[in-house]
Amino acid sequence: MPNIKVIIPAFNEEASIGLVINEIPEIVDEVIVVSNNSTDATEEVAKKAGATVLTENRKGYGYACLKGMEYISESGNTPDIIVFLDGDYSDYPEELTKIVSPILNDNMDLVIGARNKSLREPNSMTPQQVFGNWLATFLMKLFFGARFTDLGPFRAIKYNKLLTLEMEDKTYGWTVEMQLKAIKKNYSYTEIPVRYKNRIGVSKVSGTVKGSIMAGIKILGWIFKYSFK
Repeated sequence: MPNIKVIIPAFNEEASIGLVINEIPEIVDEVIVVSNNSTDATEEVAKKAGATVLTENRKGYGYACLKGMEYISESGNTPDIIVFLDGDYSDYPEELTKIVSPILNDNMDLVIGARNKSLREPNSMTPQQVFGNWLATFLMKLFFGARFTDLGPFRAIKYNKLLTLEMEDKTYGWTVEMQLKAIKKNYSYTEIPVRYKNRIGVSKVSGTVKGSIMAGIKILGWIFKYSFK
């Protein structure tokens, strides 16, 4: 069996993080929750559910993901696959087996869980999320010939490929940076349709005007940066 580790960035997700961890399939070797400056009981709930819990006080999705990668690098236990999953219970953690399947069976490098409209609960994605995903993937198709339809955070990637991407974004651009760099390196990739439900609590990004604007600026910035490289 491959060694699979899951990284879950979490900021004040005490109501949902335990549910997420408990529904992750047993094929996963380690679940790593990175508390991104949480002020509630996220860390305690995650530990009780059996996760390895790290703390990253610098706010930002990318900061949390990089903290998880740093821990893995220093642990000496090299995984085959890394899965990234949000801690808000909007995804269905049991679908992790679907996400890793193309890597295991078809030797894909990167797999994105695509939140197709037909599989989404009503209002589970805000209008700005839907438009932002459409615009970003349209521009990636226009500039790079990419076949992505979503920037979904539920994703799996071969660990050795992830390292070569030299990820650097600290905040909102993490997902699009990974996809753009994978395109540039001609990595094989595919999308797997996944179900998506209304999250527990309010989104810290799409749930605020400031968060939506900043995320949009960062995502478009990465796309235009790579389109002129």
